[in-house]
Amino acid sequence: MNPVVEGADRPGGEGPRAEALDSDALLDDPATRIIVCCGAGGVGKTTTAAALGLRAAERGRHAVVITVDPARRLAQSMGLDELDNTPRPVPLPEGVRGSMHAMMLDMKRTFDEVVEEHADPERARQILANPFYQTLSTSFSGTQEYMAMEKLGQLRQSGDWDLIVVDTPPSRSALDFLDAPKRLGRFLDGKLIRFLSAPVGTGAFRLLGAGFNLVTSTIGRIVGKQFLDDLRSFVSAFDTVFGGFQKRAERTYQLLRTPGTAFVVVAVPETDAMREASYFVERLATDAMPLAGVVVNRTHPPAEGAGSALSEEDAVSAAASLEASAAHPLAAAALRLHVERIRVRRRETRLRDALLSAHPGVRIAEVAALPEDVHDLTGLRGIGEALAAAASGRGGA
Repeated sequence: MNPVVEGADRPGGEGPRAEALDSDALLDDPATRIIVCCGAGGVGKTTTAAALGLRAAERGRHAVVITVDPARRLAQSMGLDELDNTPRPVPLPEGVRGSMHAMMLDMKRTFDEVVEEHADPERARQILANPFYQTLSTSFSGTQEYMAMEKLGQLRQSGDWDLIVVDTPPSRSALDFLDAPKRLGRFLDGKLIRFLSAPVGTGAFRLLGAGFNLVTSTIGRIVGKQFLDDLRSFVSAFDTVFGGFQKRAERTYQLLRTPGTAFVVVAVPETDAMREASYFVERLATDAMPLAGVVVNRTHPPAEGAGSALSEEDAVSAAASLEASAAHPLAAAALRLHVERIRVRRRETRLRDALLSAHPGVRIAEVAALPEDVHDLTGLRGIGEALAAAASGRGGA
């Protein structure tokens, strides 16, 4: 059974109580096939995903991590010169029972692969060369999220790995990860794009006559005639691929709701990030998607050792006395730091308690702030150990 995490580190253990997230139990369960790390930008999703993938490999799983982080730092931390759209083996120490691969999502390359898979060579060539397609595949809103799901579906279907860890794309809102694939699917399969791209004078549009010509002429002035021509050419060539987008988006969406998938919401103890985490937990519950728990990164647990139990009031009083006497400036400074840490921890705990009050029963794991960024496998291993320690009561929670 997971240990209970007391709320607030306040006298009497006041505040909501929650079970700790047992990451090792999650990774060790062979029924867990997909772990999705999600949350606001800049909260450590990518590092958390890589740490989970590494710990899974060290515990005997054959894991692949999909990252969307363009920085080279994470690739180098895994002993790779670079990451690309193909899963690359991560060199692990001898004796590791499992294996780990990593890749960085290339949304255009993934889109190209979908086109090449579902269109004949000539049709694929026309699509890939089309200016509208080139814009759509590189900068259209929702394309990155959709292609992350396409790549997830491809890896799941291959059967080469028994665990897929997904680092979701950075976006304005964590909810975009769930909504954007459907939006793009509806756009590509929608009636409006077909209406705009339909050749004038064909099919039902003959009945519209001059009215349809006026509409397309007006749209052409707004978006540009060349854009409209590119769109028509794109849809004409893309016709064989069209119908599958909405179906694949729905199929992957359903995959995310299966018991073999686990969502890990990642946050930091800051107001906006915790609010975003709360929204995401609520959305997952609404969509009946399996939530494993919440990881709160960069926390400041109570210091250990002599003086750590000193209350804020006593520490402030002692620091003031030392400063007044000017006898022990270093001791006074240490007490001031202790006071500041107490206040930071109180704020962090208040934010955590607000999340638990809104979502009773959510499992929490805290990872203490590190003095520097993770830059090697040892650092990733340390993150994995900190996540596991939360379940044993040895972590920052």
